This record gives sequence, C-alpha cells and structure tokens, in this order.
Amino acid sequence: MTLDEYMTFDATGLAALVAAGEVTPAELLDLARQRMREVNPTLNAVVIETRAEADDQVRRNLSGPFAGVPFLLKDLEQQYRGYPTTSGCRALRDVVENQNALVTDRFLDAGLVILGKTNTPELGAKGITEPDLWGPCRNPWDTRRTPGGSSGGSASAVAAGIVPAAGANDGGGSIRIPAATTGLVGLKTSRGRTPYGPHSGELMFGMVTQGVVSRTVRDSAGLLDAIGGPNQFADYPMTSSARSFVDAIGDRPGRLRIGYSGRSAIRGEPTAEAAAALEDTAQLLTDLGHHVEEVVPPYDDKALAETFLTIWFAQVAGQVDEIKLRTGAGDADFEADTLAMVEVGRAGGVVKLMRALGAIPAYTRAMETFFESYDFFMTPTLAEAPIKIGALDTPKPLQIGARVAHRLHGGAAMVRTGLIDQMIESNLGWVPYTQMANLTGRPAISVPVYWTPEGLPLGVAFNGRLGSDGALLALAAQLEEAAPWIQRFPAPVGRP
Repeated sequence: MTLDEYMTFDATGLAALVAAGEVTPAELLDLARQRMREVNPTLNAVVIETRAEADDQVRRNLSGPFAGVPFLLKDLEQQYRGYPTTSGCRALRDVVENQNALVTDRFLDAGLVILGKTNTPELGAKGITEPDLWGPCRNPWDTRRTPGGSSGGSASAVAAGIVPAAGANDGGGSIRIPAATTGLVGLKTSRGRTPYGPHSGELMFGMVTQGVVSRTVRDSAGLLDAIGGPNQFADYPMTSSARSFVDAIGDRPGRLRIGYSGRSAIRGEPTAEAAAALEDTAQLLTDLGHHVEEVVPPYDDKALAETFLTIWFAQVAGQVDEIKLRTGAGDADFEADTLAMVEVGRAGGVVKLMRALGAIPAYTRAMETFFESYDFFMTPTLAEAPIKIGALDTPKPLQIGARVAHRLHGGAAMVRTGLIDQMIESNLGWVPYTQMANLTGRPAISVPVYWTPEGLPLGVAFNGRLGSDGALLALAAQLEEAAPWIQRFPAPVGRP
C-alpha cells in the first residue's frame, strides 16, 4: 500500500484490509509514521510518540473491530501507562502515568495501534490549541489558522491523514469545534454514554464526554460501539443502546422536523459564511424530504454561557489546586490565562457555583419542550471561519496583571472590571453554540457539509434529545451520502 492509498481509507476500511490479509498492522504503522514525519513539523499536532508500545502492538496477534488501525490519543484525560498526560501544562510534563484510562483500554481492546498523543490547550480550557508548553497546533486547511480546541491536535492529525480517527473529549465543544474547523465528523455523546475513570469520575458534574474525531460517520459509530458500555467506575449508571450504532446508521431517517437558528445573544448574527453553511444545509435537508424551519433559539445563550463559565472556572480552580498539591508545582508552572480563570472561580465562591448548578434544569426543560415539536435543533458549529493563530492571545501586560491578581487573590476585582463578559465575547464569540449540549447532557454532532469560498471547512451542528445518539448518527450518515466529504484533502498539506 502506498501513502496516497492509505490516506483514502477510513478506519473501518483499513480494518477490513487487515482482516483480509491485504495489509499488515506493521505496514499501516509505517505509513502513519511516514505521514507524521511529512506534516507534523508544520502542524505540531502530535506532541508525544509512543514508539516502543506501538512497535510491540503490531508484533502481537491483534484482535477487535479495528485491529491494526493506527490511532492517536488526546493528551488530556486519555491516560496511557508509562507516559505523562501533560494536559498541555508544564506542571504535568514529567508526571508518568501508572495505569491506563478506561477509555484507553477500550481503544486498545478494539485493536487500535496507538502511536502517540496529541496537542491540547492547557487543561483543555480553551477552544483553540496554543499551549505555552507545546506551542500552537495548526490547521491543515490553512496553517495560519487554528484547528480549534481542545481536541485540536487530534483533529489536525486526522484531517492531515496521519491517522483516520483519533481520541477526543468534549466539555464545552471540544470535539465539535475542532471537527468543524478541519472538515471532520465530531460526535459529543449523551451524558454517561462513554466512560471516565479510574483516574477521575465524570468531570464538570458529568458535562465532559469521551469520544473521537473521524473522517466518516461509520467510524464515529463503530468507535462509539467500541468504547461505550458499562463502567464500574461511573458515578451513575451509564445509558445503553439497544442496538449497535453501526447498525443504527444503516437506517435512513424518516421525515424529520428540524428547527434551526444562527442567532446568538453573545454574537448577534453569524457571519455571512456561517449563515450560508446553515442555509445550504437547510436546503439539502429539505431536498432529502425533511421539514426544516427557522426558529427562535430555545434558550438565551449569553445567560447559558455565564452559567457554563461559572462552573468551568470553578472546575479549573479545583484542577489547579489538585495539581499543585499532587506535584508541588507553583504558579510559574501554569499559564497566566489559567491563573486568571482560577481567580475568577475562587471569587465566585460556593453560592455562585450552586446557583449556576441550580440553573441547569431550566435549560434542560427548555430543550425538552423544544423537542416536543422538533426532532433536532440545528445551528452552525462556529459563528465564523477558523480564526488565525494568535487571534486570542492575551496581551503581555494583561498576563502580568493576571499573575499579580492571582498572587493577591484579586479575583473579585477582576470580576468587577468585566473580565467575565470580556472572556465570553472573545473566547466564546466565535463558538457560541456548543456549550448547551454539555450543560444539559444532550448529544450533538458536527458534520462537514459546507466549505467556504476560500476552501475552509465550516461545520454544521445538530443537537438531539437525551439518548438520541443513534438517530443523530443516522442523520449524519444520510448527509454524508448526499454530500460526500471523505475524499476532500486540505491543500496546504494534502495530496492530490
């Protein structure tokens, strides 16, 4: 098999070739490494290689639905024994794991060959991937732009053809945002569908889910089948599916009712490109026989963002405190932006956090009321095309101020200056649509059905009721059949 041929296959296709004896796992690993050598110096997508373990894997008699297929883990909450899980943070660079995450074991049980770990922002706390530790990860469709975050390294590697799918997780859009910026499929599952542990329970009160970014819907379905299922470490029983997700995508949906909107109280109206992505997809859905209509968004996304960020900042404060206690790290081992989040989280206090948690049921009820009339809620995944690397850099004077404020416990003063509003507008202004699914635990998927006139991917997202993961995948498969995207390759680092 040539490298060009390797890049045309998805994970399901490569697994079939291995099963048929047409290619060996060792050959596929060599091709993945060849492609990594070719593009990773530019993209900075893979930050840790697991050479000895990968070589050992391909010498073994691998089994599982994806036996022999090259794969990458996200370097955040996908621990791999013998290697650090840096989470993009200097404080964790040399802390070696002594056991795998449960999701890592399930990837391995599926027969995937893990050749490395991918770039992520510090503690996964941003929608871009530009950590001080590893440096910025770049988008293969335009290397001046971000692949999003926090699963940006995984998305960049898959879009560039290093591997056909890679590990990801999503606490506020961290699967869907990178998928949308790089032309991939990104499913954020229903709460409890995928496993955490044994290192931690469900993060952010169950808002974070494990998953993948992939090039095809069938890979997302098959990998969800591989990693889902009962989890003895779960804080509550996991939801289960009556049938496999691969079987579910074989069902073409009947006539669906889909409400859509691009409006945002944070952003206002989306850019012309994001609006075009929405309208083009609405027309495609209509042509497929679905009832599609524009609706008023069923929730106030600015109020939701404030609720979400209150919980997010508290989570970051807790994480940093735990890392300091465990490792002896100091403030210098964390980015200034992270320390600013810690201070805002501290300043909010327990009462504000409890109010934010208490607000979640109202958003859940609003969505379920919406789903009494519609099957899915459609939005752009992004409010604009992927932004430039460095566009969200905090100016040096503000970084210095953030460090001083952290040292002096000046979070309350930071809040009074309007920092939360500023962070909402700057960091969520280009991605105002994704947090609802995490806050309410609902599944959502971004699909690459639109490219801008400049040739940049701009995904469209569908949100469903709790447990509708299979129905979301079935709709995505119908769209994939109507507007195929697997043979699209990014020009800057692609192949003809």
